[in-house]
Amino acid sequence: MSLVLHGYWRSSAAYRVRIALNLKGLEYRQVTHDLRHGEQRAPDYLEIAPHGLVPTLVHDGGALIESPAILEWLDARYPNVPLLPADPDKAAIVRAMAAVIGCDIHPINNLRVLDVLRQDFGADQAQIGTWMTHWIDAGFTALEQLIARHGGTFAFGDAPGMVDCYLVPQVYNAERFAIDLSAYPRLQAATEAARALPAVAAAHPAMQPDAQG
Repeated sequence: MSLVLHGYWRSSAAYRVRIALNLKGLEYRQVTHDLRHGEQRAPDYLEIAPHGLVPTLVHDGGALIESPAILEWLDARYPNVPLLPADPDKAAIVRAMAAVIGCDIHPINNLRVLDVLRQDFGADQAQIGTWMTHWIDAGFTALEQLIARHGGTFAFGDAPGMVDCYLVPQVYNAERFAIDLSAYPRLQAATEAARALPAVAAAHPAMQPDAQG
């Protein structure tokens, strides 16, 4: 099956999908849409992704939008190297941990929200940093406790999975904004364990063909 990932090197949602694709050892081609210049709203891209966001994963049977749906599809379609535990109770915990990032942190800290804060509400860079720190700290405080309960080498157990797909990009974002993570030692340890994997390292934004300085 041919896979094409539409994304952007610094999109944390696209970063999640790259990690999942790499963990599963899947080959894919990348098409970039520069979010800073609004390329995700180009008419040809809106034909396949009407919401005008990245990532989109195009496969032989169609196009999939929204990273949570893409990750679930990848796990169902390519079950080797699972992202979710087979046990439904454990799988629900993993989904909940991922949602702390995917639902509670990322949506209100992504580029389009920050642009509205700047353009419509006059927020300066210091205020943007305060905004991001507030929401990241709130989510990471919860995740630190959940990793203490359910983590092992990785964020959940001793094998990389869906939580790591979300966590690694979110920590990357926190580091970009120089957010102090010293209060989250378990979260940091899980992140470093995941980053040490070649599949995860290859998904890093700086390693992508459209990466810029």
